[in-house]
Amino acid sequence: MDSALGCQLTATRDAPQRIVHLLGSGGFYGLERMLLDHCLHVPGKHQVWLLSGPDSLFQRFAAAGVEIRRCGGGLRELLQAIRQAQFDPAGPRLLINAHGFKGLVLGWLAACRFGLPLIATQHGFTPSNRKQRVYTWLTLQLCRTPQVKAVVCVADSIARLLRKAGVRGHKLHVLPNGLPASAGQPVGRPAAAPPAPLLGFVGRLSLEKGPDLFVELAIALCRRHPALSVVLLGEGPQRAELEARIAASGLCGRILLPGYQERMTDWLSALTVLVLSSRTEGTPMVLLEAMQLGTPIATFAVGGIPDVLIHEQSALLSPAEDLPDLITQTERLLNDPLLRQRLAERARQVQQERFHLPGQTARWDQLYRRAGNPSWH
Repeated sequence: MDSALGCQLTATRDAPQRIVHLLGSGGFYGLERMLLDHCLHVPGKHQVWLLSGPDSLFQRFAAAGVEIRRCGGGLRELLQAIRQAQFDPAGPRLLINAHGFKGLVLGWLAACRFGLPLIATQHGFTPSNRKQRVYTWLTLQLCRTPQVKAVVCVADSIARLLRKAGVRGHKLHVLPNGLPASAGQPVGRPAAAPPAPLLGFVGRLSLEKGPDLFVELAIALCRRHPALSVVLLGEGPQRAELEARIAASGLCGRILLPGYQERMTDWLSALTVLVLSSRTEGTPMVLLEAMQLGTPIATFAVGGIPDVLIHEQSALLSPAEDLPDLITQTERLLNDPLLRQRLAERARQVQQERFHLPGQTARWDQLYRRAGNPSWH
């Protein structure tokens, strides 16, 4: 072999994998937090192409040093951008990692057009209405096609659904979300945080996250515990409905909606109990963050949550949408400091042992390299 050609092939093989993440987003929530950490810690040359999303999200990725660009002009703009990017001679060919429905559809069309390898990362399904059910069905069909080289599921429950839909087992890879090592920065109590005891909800104010169920729980517990305060941290389409329900209960001064918060770790640390009232989930990033910080958790056992937490060992879990039981479990935590401490300590150990991003980077790197190999099927 010509020595110059051999050196060029070796350099290409050793060059960082070029991964384009396609993302349509409404804000910086669990998926976006996972992707930001992923780009910063998993080997490869990562780029985020934002199909839709607010300026604050764009700025957050850019400020962290992640290469990000807007690509909101639809399929034509995306194909033009890929056409320009894939002929960059400095490194291996492009690989697409699609997040969410919009990312998968456009990524699949681009993979068909240019023959690029495509990975679909499935963070969870929210078939709460006809539109979402159609999206879920189409997602499952696309994941069955040969254009999708691999499907990464953040929870076993998602993999089971895909397998049931006919996605072949060899394409499915369960890689739970993980957190990087704690930066060790001091956490301060937010000035706007009410005094303890403080109950909290963190997430998008949309049906699948169950903020309406949380508000009912908060109303019941506030009436039993005069000193209790409650916060819902997040924004979303159900905000007006939630505000009306809180106003009708006469508890506006104790059940607060401060909106989305940039320094979420400070708020999580300030909570006496974090409650997850989701109707459906993958592996929630806020769950892992609370575990890392030592914040006690009461939650519905939905999606990937039972794969992470064990009832009475690392958290208190209730059957899906069993609101009376979730109220009971939350009240147990409010009333028992020793129980809170025991569960939080075990949850922190579990996060470090099983949901630690540095321990997962090698698996992601291997998957990217295999998917980028033209001979891999």
